[in-house]
Amino acid sequence: MAVRNDFSKGSILSHMARIALPMTLAQFVNILYNIIDRVFIGRIPDHATEALTGLGVAFPICTLAIAFANLVGMGGAPLFSIERGKGNEEEAKYILGNSFNLLVVIGVVFSVVMFLVKRPMLYLLGASKNIYGYADSYLTIYLCGTLFVMLSLGMNAFINAQGFANIGMMTVSIGAVCNLILDPIFIFEMKMGVQGAALATVISQFAAACWTLRFLTGKKATIRLDKNYLKLKTDRVKKILVLGLSGFTMSVTNSLVQMVCNINLAMYGGDMYIAAMTIINSVREVIHMPVSGVGNGAQPVMSFNYGAKEYGRVKQTIRYTAVILLVYTLFAWGMTMLFPNQFVMIFNKDAELLPLTVKSMHIYFFGFFFMAFQFTGQTTFQALGKSKQAIFFSMLRKVIIVVPLTFLLPMIPEIGVTGVFLAEPISNLIGGLACFITMYVTVYRKLEV
Repeated sequence: MAVRNDFSKGSILSHMARIALPMTLAQFVNILYNIIDRVFIGRIPDHATEALTGLGVAFPICTLAIAFANLVGMGGAPLFSIERGKGNEEEAKYILGNSFNLLVVIGVVFSVVMFLVKRPMLYLLGASKNIYGYADSYLTIYLCGTLFVMLSLGMNAFINAQGFANIGMMTVSIGAVCNLILDPIFIFEMKMGVQGAALATVISQFAAACWTLRFLTGKKATIRLDKNYLKLKTDRVKKILVLGLSGFTMSVTNSLVQMVCNINLAMYGGDMYIAAMTIINSVREVIHMPVSGVGNGAQPVMSFNYGAKEYGRVKQTIRYTAVILLVYTLFAWGMTMLFPNQFVMIFNKDAELLPLTVKSMHIYFFGFFFMAFQFTGQTTFQALGKSKQAIFFSMLRKVIIVVPLTFLLPMIPEIGVTGVFLAEPISNLIGGLACFITMYVTVYRKLEV
């Protein structure tokens, strides 16, 4: 197993495929947590659209929880892989232990803070009086399981970093299957509605967290989670958090953009437009899944070879990543343009909502292939420990470009509420090219073979 997980030897494409394919499936299964909720909630008798809108209002806070999981998981895992590449297993153990401790502390603090501010937060995010009850019911239960969400997502990164992609896939598969089984029982049979969807998610994430920790403390793990390596050290924690700021920034800016979108959609369009954006975000998660899978699959290979000073293999991995992502995103763009109705009807069949969502989807996904450049650059910066660059380009696309445009474009009378959906493709073009070109000039060309 140690030889098999030595990424400095053998076919790079083989290593990438062995990790990326299960991780892509894992990404797909992972998004099922929220996707399944939306599919079932969109079919609640009599008030499906209102319930779906309430979930859309609460969703940015759920995304924020995932952002904190990424802060630790995507910060600790590359450092963990680099130390493995150097042969320094002692430090790798400390990084693993410190990451676990950080997730526990952050999970508890996040839950407490969100409970204190959730009422004003939900109204700020666009909840109307008709929608608030649905959003509050879902979020209240979801926050009770935030710690399980963070442990399952954050610690799973260390399973994948050791080359056990199939085990990592099982982590999210267990949770998703539980959610798929429990959702219809709680939502329809027990008539719990959105509360049932949240409860099913919490129980499912608990099962996933138990699976993750059991593996990392078991005999099959190359490097185990050991109680003797849990003590936090300031310098080590700083490295984890600084590098993790890239993944955190990407996730937290997604949450910020969702918040800003909901605020402006409520102002210029109303509840129906928030429901449309909820569906579009759901579709985006589905088609975005292989992009994340390929990027996450390439990251351990890049990190290991960078630590082993096999720079030629690092460059080759970057090239493979760029080509694979470009081909896929072109395909995904075509699918959203040709079959938008089929995507929308997975979540809701409301006759008034369907045409509005289809029109908005065509605008939102225009030029989606530019995401390939963004993710190739982000993955490379992240894998090689270039935290400042990774953080900057995460901020550039979402905070510097999307957020201002989401506020400004709807103010133009000829554009109106359409401007909220138009901000995304503009940011993909500018941010994607800027990130890739900078990575190519400052990193790729300077790697000595």
